[in-house]
Amino acid sequence: MLDRRSYTSQYQHMNGTRRVTANLPVALLDGACRATGKGITETLVAGLALIKRSAAAQKARRLRGRLHLDVDLEVSRERARR
Repeated sequence: MLDRRSYTSQYQHMNGTRRVTANLPVALLDGACRATGKGITETLVAGLALIKRSAAAQKARRLRGRLHLDVDLEVSRERARR
């Protein structure tokens, strides 16, 4: 059995991450990994990022018609590109 100190030192290289255990449908996980061409962790990270972007896009769609922007397209197109 690991005490708190040895557990923390074992996973300190994973700073900013969370280790999780999840029961996932095998066919869904295998299909997702084949679709991304990556491993399980990378596939799950890509899926979670997609969910986050989707939620942000949905929030932006709800704002449609509520934001009134006065943008001069000609001026904005002239800005320096990096």
